[in-house]
Amino acid sequence: MPEVVIFDGYMDEPGSLGVPPYIHPLPRAAFGAVRAAGGVPHYITVDEWRAGRAVPPCDMLIVLAGMSVPGRYLRGMPASRREVLQLIEGQREETVLGGPAALDPELRGRFCYAHYLDAAAAAYDLLDNGRARDRWRTMEEWDLWSMLGADCVLHHPDHPQPLIAELETYRGCVRYLTGGCSFCVEPLKGRPVFREPEAVIAEARALRERGVVNFRLGAQTCIISYKAELDGTDCPRPSPEALEELLSGMAALSPQVLHVDNANPAVMARHPEETERALGALVAHCTPGNVLALGMETADPAVVATNNLNATPEEVLWAVRAINRAGGHRGANGLPHLLPGINVLVGLEGERPETLEMDLRFLKGILDEGLLLRRINIRQVVPVRRAFERTVSHSQFLRFKERVRTEVDRPMLERLVPVGTVLRSVYTELREGKVTFGRQIGTYPLLVGIPHPVELGRFYDVAVVGHGFRSISAVEFPLAVNSCSIIALEALPGLGRKRAVRLFRARPLEGPDAVRRALDDPRVADAVLPFLSFDRPQP
Repeated sequence: MPEVVIFDGYMDEPGSLGVPPYIHPLPRAAFGAVRAAGGVPHYITVDEWRAGRAVPPCDMLIVLAGMSVPGRYLRGMPASRREVLQLIEGQREETVLGGPAALDPELRGRFCYAHYLDAAAAAYDLLDNGRARDRWRTMEEWDLWSMLGADCVLHHPDHPQPLIAELETYRGCVRYLTGGCSFCVEPLKGRPVFREPEAVIAEARALRERGVVNFRLGAQTCIISYKAELDGTDCPRPSPEALEELLSGMAALSPQVLHVDNANPAVMARHPEETERALGALVAHCTPGNVLALGMETADPAVVATNNLNATPEEVLWAVRAINRAGGHRGANGLPHLLPGINVLVGLEGERPETLEMDLRFLKGILDEGLLLRRINIRQVVPVRRAFERTVSHSQFLRFKERVRTEVDRPMLERLVPVGTVLRSVYTELREGKVTFGRQIGTYPLLVGIPHPVELGRFYDVAVVGHGFRSISAVEFPLAVNSCSIIALEALPGLGRKRAVRLFRARPLEGPDAVRRALDDPRVADAVLPFLSFDRPQP
């Protein structure tokens, strides 16, 4: 039986994430396709390779990599072009390239086969009959390979925690007839092909049986449009009944995290009744901290028209209000159940410096209205589908980004998670100097900096003590005042170094009155008491 290595170089696409702690659907499908064709699949990540793990001897090497949207990453980093070329240097076995990297002309020429559409189907065809063509898998293959590929997760370094499995609900874009947004690769996948709810749930059940507890329904351009009535328009009527069936079935598996991703504001605004029902299902069945990323891209109507973008600014604002109404109440993990995110894309055709001012005014208007945004993602267009002439200088882009961070992001974050907010189950991932960084598991999680000593690779409950532009500072909650470090005491709001030393020297503290006696200001003492526990240190 042929030995096949699936090299996960991590993919980041508009519809799906594959950078840790996520595992993308494509490596799992390729794993299943190899099995279906009679091969023996092996799985390795680029991070393992960087750490010195050699690619096992094999008859075929499948490399899955590439970003069609730029991102910021905490731990894993997608494989670069240089790394992919280094990986295959001297390889004599058959090589297959998949993911957005397969659109890179420099890489395509270095592989035996490069298949953007579906590298899993290409691998199956090569193993089955020795020939490959750039085709999509059939629905039967899709469901079968997803089940046969479930064992792939067992080989991921993040399994079982903090791994989050991305699940595909459909491929393609409802705007396929008009070509979709000028920058996006999703319309290249053609007319949407929807998976049945029972098929997605069956795949999730198989992963659940293998220890996966975190899921995201991604890899789609608009979750509200799942199983919509395709009528040739850009905004087909949604099917909230199908979404309810899917989400309730997923929730019945008792996942620790169940989140989604993208939504099209135009579909939402033009079908308000169906949208309200869909939002109700998302709030009822998904876990808190969920985010619907809205592809606004720009608030400039002229740029919207020139680039055939999803929605008008008015439609985006309607969607932001509707999501806040449905999901703005706080859940058990400390975050609201469902909030909107907004994507802003700089560098589109027809853009002017005034466009950035329009974008800023739009975002500030949301803030001024008292609404919540979980995430504002500002990025420059990547010329994957086509080239874009530069219309805004890099310095203008940086100034715009800085103003959004200062004038919108920070006050929005202070509103979203005020000082004292308790966030549950923050997973610590990285240490820089004396600060440990962690995140809750989920879609677009908040970055949390913990300024006192904690272990890596563990879950902590934390309480917010400060805000950055896109991150927060927090201490372990409750903070064991009689055993914690003086650095942790110093981080408490209003305390500072001198008062932290007073508390430290007054230990052991028996209770609230002891804290008040140790500090010179009862108001400061009362402000820090909600953060504290008074357990004596163990002998």
